[in-house]
Amino acid sequence: MKKLIIVLSLAVLWSCTGNDPEEQLQNLNGYWMIEKVEMENDSVVEFKLSQYVDYIEINDSVGFRKKLQPQIGGKYLATDDAEKLKYRIEDNKLILSYSTAFDTWEEEVIKAKEDELVVMSQDDKIYHYKKYEPILIESDEETEKE
Repeated sequence: MKKLIIVLSLAVLWSCTGNDPEEQLQNLNGYWMIEKVEMENDSVVEFKLSQYVDYIEINDSVGFRKKLQPQIGGKYLATDDAEKLKYRIEDNKLILSYSTAFDTWEEEVIKAKEDELVVMSQDDKIYHYKKYEPILIESDEETEKE
């Protein structure tokens, strides 16, 4: 019985450490590639390869999210749109508020680690992202070293 209580206590402590909104906020900036979307009725849409990555940049309490198309050699083509981004911490949750000329919406950050981002939309879809690393071919790496 004591072992069960210890295991449950450790599980609770471990799960709480991933939900600190301030820590999550520190991991948001960067390039993110979508992996999958969980929808109602336990359906999951997996993305084997996406031609776009999301770039998130937040300074102070404001920032933006932009779609970028990675190119060989580590460069990006930017789309013409950018979503304004603000955040707030509410009930110990990190909430991202987006706005464009056409719409506004919010997402709750479920998990934001150095290499993983999980957010839940207002319609309860859960988006899973992984940190994007640019594709470099050998000749690109040699050019960068010179």
